[in-house]
Amino acid sequence: MFAKRANHSKDSATGDDALDERTDPEGDLSFAIVGVGASAGGLEAFTQLLKALPLDTGMGFVLVQHLDPEHESALTQILSRATLLPVSEITDNQPVHPNHVYVIPRDTSLGIEQGLLKLTPRQRTRAPHRPIDSFFESLAQDQRERAIGVVLSGTATDGTLGLEAIKAEGGITFAQDDSAKHDSMPRNAVAAGCVDLVLSPADIAKDSRGSPNTRTPRSRCASFSLHRKRIERRRQRTKNPPKKAHLESERRARSASLRVPQL
Repeated sequence: MFAKRANHSKDSATGDDALDERTDPEGDLSFAIVGVGASAGGLEAFTQLLKALPLDTGMGFVLVQHLDPEHESALTQILSRATLLPVSEITDNQPVHPNHVYVIPRDTSLGIEQGLLKLTPRQRTRAPHRPIDSFFESLAQDQRERAIGVVLSGTATDGTLGLEAIKAEGGITFAQDDSAKHDSMPRNAVAAGCVDLVLSPADIAKDSRGSPNTRTPRSRCASFSLHRKRIERRRQRTKNPPKKAHLESERRARSASLRVPQL
C-alpha cells in the first residue's frame, strides 16, 4: 500500500521528463488510457467500478462526471475511499500514469495532448455542456487504438459521439448495462451502434468477458486485458520487425495452404 501511494508523487511531474518516463524508446505511450464518463447516478457507478478494479491493470483511468460548476466537489475524496489506487483531482498539464485514477474538477473542460491532461475553463453557452464527448474525442485523437471509453449512468446523450470517435480509431468501448440508475446515456450509446460490450461497472473492472448485450455486436476485443495485450503486440512488432526471410517463409506457407502456385 505504501509503495502504491509513494508513486502518487509522480502526478506532480510535467513536461518532457514526465512524458519520457511513461513512453517506450520510440516515444509512444506504452499503456492504454481509459476514459470513464457519467452523469446522474455516476457516483454509485464509479464506486462500483473502482471497488472491483485490480491494482495492476497497467492503465490510466480518467473519470469525467457532470458536476455543478458553482459548488466545490468532494468527488475525488469520496472515490479515494473506494480503491487503494492513487486518486487525484486533475490539474492542467498533468501527465497520465498507469494504475492511477484522475478526476475532472468542476467548471472545466478536459482534453489530452501527448498524454498530458489539459484543462480549460468551461464555456458559458446555451448549448448543453458535453464534457464526456469532448474528452473522449480528444482521447481518441491523441491515443488512437490505445483509447478505451466507458459510459456509465447518466441522463441525456453525452458520451455517444465520444465513443463513436474512440471506436473509429480502433479503441474499445463499454456501456453500463441495466444496472445503471439512469440509463439514458448508456442506452443511447448502445442504440447508436458504437458500443463493444454492455456490462455492469464491476464486470467492466474485473476484465470479465461477460455476455455482450444482444443489441450490440460482439467485441473485437472483449476485455481490458486483451486490449492491453493487443497494444503490446503492436509495440513489439514496431520494435522488432519480422526478418525478411521469416516473412518470405510465412508467405510460402500461406500460398501452399491455399494451393496458390509460387511465382
